[in-house]
Amino acid sequence: MAEMATYTPTELLACVAAHILEDGKSIFVGTGLPMIASMLAQRTHAPNLLIVFEAGGVGPQVPVLPISVGDSRTFHRAVAASSMHDVMSTLQNGYIDYGFLGAAAIDPYGNINTTVIGDWERPQVRLPGSGGANDIGSLCWRTIIMMRQDKRRFVNKLPFITTPGYLTGPGAREAAGLPEGTGPYRVITQLGVYGFDETTKRLKLISRHPGVTIEEIQANSEFEIAPAEVPESTPPTPEEQRLLREIDPSGMVIKGR
Repeated sequence: MAEMATYTPTELLACVAAHILEDGKSIFVGTGLPMIASMLAQRTHAPNLLIVFEAGGVGPQVPVLPISVGDSRTFHRAVAASSMHDVMSTLQNGYIDYGFLGAAAIDPYGNINTTVIGDWERPQVRLPGSGGANDIGSLCWRTIIMMRQDKRRFVNKLPFITTPGYLTGPGAREAAGLPEGTGPYRVITQLGVYGFDETTKRLKLISRHPGVTIEEIQANSEFEIAPAEVPESTPPTPEEQRLLREIDPSGMVIKGR
């Protein structure tokens, strides 16, 4: 009989995302789980991670989880209390290593839709749109996408591209005028973690979460995910779980078990 997990799915996703971030790098962070992952990384293996918030907080030491990117806590002990204009300029100047994004749907090349489901003129659903997502996906060196995976979200073709991934494949980003060397880096879902093949630029599985099978992963994708022997994602340690409760004491994102 399999041992019951002592952590929640949200705790696992927060830790998986945190493990990707490197010390000494910069990260453009949005509300919710990306904040938690960045704060956790900063309190464990990446103390010199430079967190940048869209509202202008640069390099804060955030005490507890902010409600939004404009919360005053995003400026706590910050290097700068700047502006949206300034932090967007840092993207354009190539100073941001990582950017976190969410997505309603994604295709095999990491292109993201957060704008519309169905026909543009007569949509089934209107979504929030880009916000700063296009800037982040176009200009950060590495983009990390956190989203739910199923056949409606992992699709062969998007009805609308809000944020560019590798567009149609190798060389397409550069041909469109985007900086060479930028692009999607990781996709984290409730089933596993994906990277992108260096040659084809297509999404590929690099780890599956504990207890998840390759068959389950493929069943939740419209496009083929090449079968591969991949390791299981590293689960949260007791210390990481303690820190997550410290970061989000009210359980705003990290719910109780």
